[in-house]
Amino acid sequence: MAKEITPRAEDYSKWYNDIVKKAGLAESSAVRGCMVIKPLGFGIWENMKSVLDGMFKETGHVNAYFPLFIPKSFLSKEADHVEGFAKECAVVTHHRLMNNPDGPGVVVDPTAKLEEELIVRPTSETIIWNTYKDWISSYRDLPLLINQWANVVRWEMRTRPFLRTAEFLWQEGHTAHATQAEAIEEARMIHDLYAKFAEEYMAMPVIQGAKTESERFAGAIDTFTIEALMQDGKALQAGTSHFLGQNFAKAFDVKFATTENKEEYVWATSWGVSTRLVGGLIMTHSDDEGLVIPPKLAPTQVVIIPIPKPDPEIMEHADRIAAELKSYGVRVKIDKDDKKRPGFKFAQYEMEGVPVRIGIGKRDLANNIVEVARRDTKTKESIALDKVGEHVRDLMDIIQNNLLARAKAFRTEHTTTVDTYEEFKEVLAGKGGFIIAHWDGTAETEAKIKEETKASIRCISNDAVEEEGKCVYSGKPSSRRVVFAKAY
Repeated sequence: MAKEITPRAEDYSKWYNDIVKKAGLAESSAVRGCMVIKPLGFGIWENMKSVLDGMFKETGHVNAYFPLFIPKSFLSKEADHVEGFAKECAVVTHHRLMNNPDGPGVVVDPTAKLEEELIVRPTSETIIWNTYKDWISSYRDLPLLINQWANVVRWEMRTRPFLRTAEFLWQEGHTAHATQAEAIEEARMIHDLYAKFAEEYMAMPVIQGAKTESERFAGAIDTFTIEALMQDGKALQAGTSHFLGQNFAKAFDVKFATTENKEEYVWATSWGVSTRLVGGLIMTHSDDEGLVIPPKLAPTQVVIIPIPKPDPEIMEHADRIAAELKSYGVRVKIDKDDKKRPGFKFAQYEMEGVPVRIGIGKRDLANNIVEVARRDTKTKESIALDKVGEHVRDLMDIIQNNLLARAKAFRTEHTTTVDTYEEFKEVLAGKGGFIIAHWDGTAETEAKIKEETKASIRCISNDAVEEEGKCVYSGKPSSRRVVFAKAY
């Protein structure tokens, strides 16, 4: 199976597409730019969703659902917002089909034109803030902490499974607050929550920071981002949290009575992560043999394979080991399919990224051992039958930590501080990765660097310190370094 995957060093883009296809994560659909998420890919997303949903609820947020369709006039109410999304919007103009009077099939009924066109949700700020107008009247109604799990449509022309598709799945939080300080605190708290999820569950280290003005979310005062580094040296924006100020409250006239009985506009945030995280997971950990999934997010953490095929004695031990692992909270599967050879199964589960494989054969049982194989290191060891449950349970954390350490080491190796534009271009053309460099703070310089090198400012890192220097491009004074990279 691994021979069917293009090596990363040969063609990284094709390698990625091969992993998605061969591991059975997703496939193209009949609709251009949209994908069918298959059970393994959706299982990973479900685990991400479950963890994140729990984290949101622990911080006081609740789920709701808002319409898929947004009146066109709503998008006109916040100028920056509509400008940011106008070119990506899918528009519904009619509400009925009819039999084709000139031949077979159906056509749009010309008499069924909508009075006002509807936009298929690219993001929900407008429809939600129009709703909040009826929910908020007093400081007693605040804060309002709402999240929704939904699909959105952004009409992308160049698509890639999980990373950029016309329709994708995500969560979007939309909160309302009585003060600016509370809203900023909320946006930063979610920013930290996303970073915690990325590192602790995805084993994907991230840089936290703020976007530059030109890279902010349309309609935001500030955008906070987590940026991860993929194995090809490109950055991936993995999650964003936005402080929206009072922009949307003013656009939709959402006011509240303060404790002093004064009328003020509320303060807002929005934030989201999407199925793009599945793409980030693939590109952070996988290898030329297939998918690698961190145990915390793997739909199946352990697979037990009877060798050569199910037999009463072997199955008795397999059932016992599975029951013990399940008692530890491990997600385990016994492969009882007797139509496939063990070698094929080994290759299949390696391709699918199952963290641990246990092989049980007659010869193993005679020696009171089983074979335990790790997907992350591709190593095998013989473990005593009475120790295998505890051993594999402990392996879950060991593998999780190893994947994070490996990804951190890669990021360290591919993070370079430069002082000149020549160095900047040399690193970019070579190993790539994150480039830490001085920037003069102007949008003009930022645009010129992006135009000439395709590298953008990923963020102004939270860890950036005051440091006098000169911009690598313009030579003008700079007070701190920022993070540059080519990006998805």
